[in-house]
Amino acid sequence: MSIPFIDLQAQRLRLGGRIEAAVQEAVVGGAWVMGPQVRRFEADLAAFGQAKHALGCANGTDALALPLMAWGIGRGDAVFVPSFTFTATAEIVPWFDAEPVFVDVDPVTYNMDPAKLEAAIEGIKAEGRLTPRVVIAVDLFGQPADYPAIKAICDAHGLKLISDSAQGFGCTINGEHPIKWADVTTTSFFPAKPLGCYGDGGALLTNDDDLAQELDSYRVHGKVVAKDLEAGAAAFDHDPKYLAMRIGMNSRLDTIQAAVLIEKLKVFGEEIEWRNRIASRYNDGLRPHVGAVPDVPEGNVSNWAQYTIEHDDRDGLIAHLKEQGVPTAVYYPVPMHLQPAYARFPKGEGGLPVTERLKDRVLSLPMHSDLDAATQDRIIAAVASFKG
Repeated sequence: MSIPFIDLQAQRLRLGGRIEAAVQEAVVGGAWVMGPQVRRFEADLAAFGQAKHALGCANGTDALALPLMAWGIGRGDAVFVPSFTFTATAEIVPWFDAEPVFVDVDPVTYNMDPAKLEAAIEGIKAEGRLTPRVVIAVDLFGQPADYPAIKAICDAHGLKLISDSAQGFGCTINGEHPIKWADVTTTSFFPAKPLGCYGDGGALLTNDDDLAQELDSYRVHGKVVAKDLEAGAAAFDHDPKYLAMRIGMNSRLDTIQAAVLIEKLKVFGEEIEWRNRIASRYNDGLRPHVGAVPDVPEGNVSNWAQYTIEHDDRDGLIAHLKEQGVPTAVYYPVPMHLQPAYARFPKGEGGLPVTERLKDRVLSLPMHSDLDAATQDRIIAAVASFKG
């Protein structure tokens, strides 16, 4: 019998109808866009993520774009991103006529290498063509980036910091969420994420009161917000969206998705604990049979969005596992800086040798909070039986 890569139905059944009831309540309530469940979920999300503010939006990509809008990123600006990530991290930068600068990753955590970031910033400054403005660090596969080191670099160069936690929301460093260091944390609620909804959705977290208002404005067509009125804008007694103070966009979280997420967030902390036990069991069983198992630095907690190993004969192992009914995924076979749409953009000093090595070695195995021991033993045995 084939094994699911991510078993979302197992979670739905475990929650025993709570999600269906929440969806039905939202449907009957009739406020299907930015309804009361959205406000409730935003408050719950901010509390979970240790932030003053959380704002829902349409998807994780919009969540990355909105801070760039608020900060006025544009032509001649440089935004530093890892290349070993999904397209969305870099995609939003050219939307504003700015340029992504691709930075190599740490060979153990696969997250942005602070030393390579520092070199990339210095290289861009020396060239003089672009102005460094923002760093987007990715919490790849669920593990937090090295935020203390990256934040120190950003502060030294006067750069804003975004934590792209589309995969990693819920990860911590010594009990602290990435927002302790980042100006903005963004996340995605794509269904396959550890905290996923039943469609699409995203969110931003911030501790900056003014920025939170601006992000709220930009996500709803540039609507007037309280800070505009306090700054001298004329009083407006109508729906705020009918007075545009900025050139905004339409990026709202649907009420039904918020209703789903309220229920899933209630069990999310416990599910992260389950995922960590599953990952530890994987590590113990697989370490003798693969090139590398994931290594989480002491004090860090991953949410294990993916469980990713390295192997010298990656493609051979994938074919073997397929024969055994074990699905796999490769994140990411073509790094961003090698993709046709992005090859023209700058690369950090010294190139990206770690990223280019990893692309041929990594594969991800089934991982979700409901992965049972018997199924996991079957996966481990299938990997161990490969003699390539």
